[in-house]
Amino acid sequence: MPLGFLRVLIASVLAVLTATAALAQNPYGGRAPNFYILDVGTSQILAQQNADIPLPPASMSKLMTLAMLFDALADGRVTLQSTWNISQHAHDMGGSSMFLETRDRPTTEDMIRGIAIVSGNDAAVAVAEGLGGTETAFAEMAQRRAQQIGMVDTTIANASGWPDPRHRMSLRDLGTLAHYLMTQHTQFFHYFSETEFTWNNITQPNRVPLLSAGIGMDGLKTGHTEEAGYSLVGSAHQGSRRVIFVFSGLNSPQERVEEAERIVNWAFRQFASRQVLEAGATVASAEVWLGEADSVPLVTRDAVEVLVPALAQDAVSAQVTYQGPVEAPIEAGQELGSLQIEVAGLAPLTVPLVAGQAVARGGFVTRMRAAASVLGGHLGLVEP
Repeated sequence: MPLGFLRVLIASVLAVLTATAALAQNPYGGRAPNFYILDVGTSQILAQQNADIPLPPASMSKLMTLAMLFDALADGRVTLQSTWNISQHAHDMGGSSMFLETRDRPTTEDMIRGIAIVSGNDAAVAVAEGLGGTETAFAEMAQRRAQQIGMVDTTIANASGWPDPRHRMSLRDLGTLAHYLMTQHTQFFHYFSETEFTWNNITQPNRVPLLSAGIGMDGLKTGHTEEAGYSLVGSAHQGSRRVIFVFSGLNSPQERVEEAERIVNWAFRQFASRQVLEAGATVASAEVWLGEADSVPLVTRDAVEVLVPALAQDAVSAQVTYQGPVEAPIEAGQELGSLQIEVAGLAPLTVPLVAGQAVARGGFVTRMRAAASVLGGHLGLVEP
């Protein structure tokens, strides 16, 4: 077989979408020095800055503790009615608290609310000790799980986000974690939007801003330490669209509220959705080696929609990449390449391309022709 090489084809199947003015340099006009904004439906990153730098996550890292707890619920290690012991170490945690006492025996559902709604450091540590034996052992477990989820710029030292130079997460990783929680543990996601929680006769409001503001906010988690500043992993949905956003480094709770509202309004108002390809659309063809056919169509598995900034001047463009020629046999639906879509002002969007039909391996005659072609090329007998 001849050496495979990377094929890049400029796709001509995407419509040109134009508008009236150039994008502003600052995408949404906010104050946060660090931000990451993802449209869930299209997987497009709408804006990012310092998104891959490991930063102190503060209480936002409690989402990882909840992910570990939800995993335990999903595989049957605990139930919503299971009860939890409260150690002296958990009880003595400072900062935000569920106000647990060592005599208390809260249920799993209580602990979820104590972490998701009131950001209890005591609840987070109690869950970590219950799942891992010690908080240190839990941190090691959570580190391995974070890597499995795809969090590549994360190191976990504790369950609560308590300041520790070893405890770091990138904003992109926090976005990945939020997406994991809402897609893999959908049945528990509603806890993030409950507006208050009462324990030991103490009622506390949900720390996530704008849950009742009518803009679609429904979670997930605030954070604050002196090093991290005021921060948020947020989620909002309007109509058929949902966005996840993460920011950090602000100076006050009020700035955090204003930033969240600014991002939500910008993300939903400044983009128009366009379907550029139907499911199964042929985008290009790939050369085939030793097959009954010389080529195979490269098609989209699903319909492809993109968001286009309302102020973008440039066209939507795309290119197809695959490693070829592709050796037969090829199965229909086999992933063979990718389509990278470029939208002005946004990060590239990569869509997988699959074989539109099966290609069987050729018989004796096909193999002999291929051998003759290779031999002829080496001997200089084949015209360029």
